[in-house]
Amino acid sequence: MIAGVTRELRAEAERANERRVLALAGDRDRAIDVAYDAVEAVEIDDEDVSIVSTREGFRFEEHRPRSADELLGRTREAVILDCHERFVPNALGRAVGAVDGGGLLILLTPALDDWPGIRDRFDDSLGVPPYGVDDVTGRFRERLVSTLRTHPGVAIVALGDDADGDVLERDGLTGAGAAAEAEADRGSVDRPSAPPDAVFPAAAYAACLTGDQSRALRAFEALASPGSAVVVESDRGRGKSSAAGLAAGALALGGGDVLVTAPGFRNAAEVFARARGLIGGETEGHGGEVGDGDDRDLRTPAGGRVRFLPPAAAAAEAAAADAVIVDEAAALPVRLLEGFLDAPAVAFCTTVHGYEGAGRGFAVRFRERLLDSRFAVRDVRLDEPIRYARDDPVEAWASRALLLDARPAVDEAVADASVGDATYRALDPEDLLADETLLGEAFGLLVAAHYRTEPNDLARLLDAPNLVARALVAGDRVVAVALLAREGGLDAETRRGMYEGERVRGNMVPDVLTSQLRDESAAGPYGLRTVRIATHHALRDAGFGSRLLDEVHAEFGGDRAGDDGDPVDYFSVGYGATPRLLRFWRRAGYRIVHLSTTRNDASGEHSAVMLRPETAAGRDLLDRHAVAFRDRERDGLSDAHRDVDPDVIRGALRACSAPVAVDLTETEWRSVVGASVGPGMYDSAPGAFRDLALAALIEGDGDAPIDDREERLLVRKVLQGRSWEGVADDLGFASLSACRRALGDAAVPLVERYGTEFARRERERFIND
Repeated sequence: MIAGVTRELRAEAERANERRVLALAGDRDRAIDVAYDAVEAVEIDDEDVSIVSTREGFRFEEHRPRSADELLGRTREAVILDCHERFVPNALGRAVGAVDGGGLLILLTPALDDWPGIRDRFDDSLGVPPYGVDDVTGRFRERLVSTLRTHPGVAIVALGDDADGDVLERDGLTGAGAAAEAEADRGSVDRPSAPPDAVFPAAAYAACLTGDQSRALRAFEALASPGSAVVVESDRGRGKSSAAGLAAGALALGGGDVLVTAPGFRNAAEVFARARGLIGGETEGHGGEVGDGDDRDLRTPAGGRVRFLPPAAAAAEAAAADAVIVDEAAALPVRLLEGFLDAPAVAFCTTVHGYEGAGRGFAVRFRERLLDSRFAVRDVRLDEPIRYARDDPVEAWASRALLLDARPAVDEAVADASVGDATYRALDPEDLLADETLLGEAFGLLVAAHYRTEPNDLARLLDAPNLVARALVAGDRVVAVALLAREGGLDAETRRGMYEGERVRGNMVPDVLTSQLRDESAAGPYGLRTVRIATHHALRDAGFGSRLLDEVHAEFGGDRAGDDGDPVDYFSVGYGATPRLLRFWRRAGYRIVHLSTTRNDASGEHSAVMLRPETAAGRDLLDRHAVAFRDRERDGLSDAHRDVDPDVIRGALRACSAPVAVDLTETEWRSVVGASVGPGMYDSAPGAFRDLALAALIEGDGDAPIDDREERLLVRKVLQGRSWEGVADDLGFASLSACRRALGDAAVPLVERYGTEFARRERERFIND
């Protein structure tokens, strides 16, 4: 039976230039044997097949479920995904994306009725301490099974003990016929060609597979002229990265230095593959070699190059390149994207839907910044699929099953929403499972707000016992959502293991406080961490995020118990620190306990950890870590944090709850007073100025005695120990003497606020003279 089913499925897929799914449900060993039979029945060569499995020893190309990212950018006629032992939702997304038009995705699953109740190694990763795998539910798989049984293009074979016991539940045929076959042949009759006045080589246009790609390549030609910006948007599988790679190669062949960046090099792999192919083809026979450097630095005989740098490093280097191409731009924070506006010419490529495309920050906030910049902006959108037909049912199935096309409610549906009228509600996983609209809008907000939301996160939302979700709803539309993680409450043995270097999953803040900051008791109190919080982009800055947090605090805070019966001793959050976010969380009652010493490669930000205590145990935890943070920063600002944005430092110190005791000697007061109102110099007592600066920045408020520029001066010169020349240039002072005078002026109100009787007498001495 399996041979006939597979042949019919494959034949229809090839006629329609679409893909099909074959689910083999039952015993694992038998499913593997049947998968081999299926591949042989349709005569697919072994080298065109990949298998994703925890097992080894297959004759096909092998990938592990946790490393299925290796399939990104690959094209296979068949991919076998072994869903036994460790079913990773991300791996399903990668596997689907690797199957070419006319190809098959073969799923090896437990019996479908049993699958939601089976716990595997992925579930074990969801059962984070103090929970266990038995606390994990199977809702994600329950929903997945439902899509397999109802969606077009999916064949299901329930396996018996042998071929005689196999049952065909669905044949997966959609009836695609001659019209679909004609659609599949469209590329062979309408191959793009180079425009008469093309700047790029004809070979670049000949490599395009669709008219959309050719139009995108034409737009990329603008990068040869300084002052040009190109924005390319598409859904997955439309060839935007390929077009970007052809453009990069063409620019490099002309001698240009093209800097490429993306959240990770794997995201840019297709860019480099297409650039390498074009460069190699154009230089063959002319004495040129592709890539005298490594795979991330391609060179051309004309002196051009295509090179990769991580986002933060690329932003710093942007001005030195001839052109910058940012792939998966929506996955990067707006603050980092702004750094690429220093480039002579720049292109931003972004996936609109799919787990590579996340973060409405690009579309909503950065777009305005780009249009207001010096660049002439060209927009291109790619809609035509490259490797399969436009109406491919497997793309639609994967989008639904993994919510790759999840999006918030349309703007018009929430335009009249007001904070006061919004309703606070729990997003119970059972309610989400029963209501596709509710699930799609809630998850769509999470995707839109954060660049790392992916299919695994959908499984966590539905199944993880440590997560809870809350929302604000206006009418019947989700306008704000928070994903919260229970942390802490760990026993002494687990805490001891963390202190000695063991990693404990799902307890981010306790882990930082214990393993990095050396507090063995930190994982004892119960915490509730905000993993994500998102407001509909049409309602930004309208108070919905603050209202949602207020409701969360009211539900879980104080002496009230969470819905698992344990009290919440503190709320927490960890995020990439920016002045705006530091201000938001401080106003919500959170106080800082940690600022990472290194930047995140993708975001370019230093990560902040903040707490809001609710019980005596939470207040004790905050108090001791606030003091430790204050003391670390006094010295660390001239070391590990020497290059951090002064506005980030200002916001971090303002969010520190540990007071500063200013206890200077008479000698130190003489130096400070002399530098402020007399002939003294800062360099005679830098330590005294450091204590005063730390106190002023931590204790400052709306009545701060110094203005913003003076605060930045205290950070740059006094706390970070930068050179006078660097500080004067950074803060825009006309001269070094003006910068020095400004520091003396900033010290005047500090003497007034913190000075002793002796300091005041010393000051009067100079004033009266």
